[in-house]
Amino acid sequence: MNIHPALTVLIPLIIVLAFIAAIAGLWPAEGHPYQATSLRGESVTIHARGLYYWDTVSSAAQMQANDLVTLALAVPLLILAFLLAQKGSLRGMFLLTGNLGFILYTYITMCFGAHFNRLFLVYVALFGLSLFAFILCLMSFDINKLPEIFTPKLPRSWIAGLLFFTAAFLTMAWGGRIAAALAPGAVPALDNTTSMFIQALDLAVIVPVCIIAGILLLRQHPWGYLLSAVGLVKFTTLGIAVSLMGLNMARIGVPISLVELTIFPAMAFAGICITISLLLHVKQ
Repeated sequence: MNIHPALTVLIPLIIVLAFIAAIAGLWPAEGHPYQATSLRGESVTIHARGLYYWDTVSSAAQMQANDLVTLALAVPLLILAFLLAQKGSLRGMFLLTGNLGFILYTYITMCFGAHFNRLFLVYVALFGLSLFAFILCLMSFDINKLPEIFTPKLPRSWIAGLLFFTAAFLTMAWGGRIAAALAPGAVPALDNTTSMFIQALDLAVIVPVCIIAGILLLRQHPWGYLLSAVGLVKFTTLGIAVSLMGLNMARIGVPISLVELTIFPAMAFAGICITISLLLHVKQ
């Protein structure tokens, strides 16, 4: 298969900008965190150092964990996948599209979740570039031929099961957090942000995509193969990032649910195993 010519421009730009954003977020800086009260009455600790100066300690720990995954995993995978896709590799194209999904998700959240900083326009550029590159990658696949490129032994039930479990877990975890915030007299746990943007993105996009992809894959519909393959790569990278977020928060003493601290790494590990299995079942 041939990749869209525009991707030969978009992908290198995304790689360079993602590298810059990740390095800037991880760059060491001096400062002294301090306590503050948000406009909603929530007691928070402001990070007060580096690029994420105005974010809370909890948010900075999560964003720096994400920066580490971007730098150590997403960017190298993006380079490898791009080189493979240029040679006509289907596995490379799946990896490329899935990793673009991770970059897109990451910098949507940075645009709307991180407090305004010097790299705001870089986040906006990564949001826009990865969105159009992701769409172009999806358009590069011959949808009707996708069922034919996988071997008959593709573990469709395992893939669909992981997608359904992800949808159910996110619905219950985020639904519980939203319900607690809506209780009479409750102070919403917004961590000094304006709203629950992560929960909104997951419940509006990720959960429906997981459910639709799982159902279509079990029915052997062409779109089921594409959404599942791309989704698995994206969710695996994101799962590793979320796992490191939890560990980094626990490391600095930020309270985190034991369920989230164990379930996310387990899901990430399952995602790695099933993603490898899926790629091995692609007929080259």
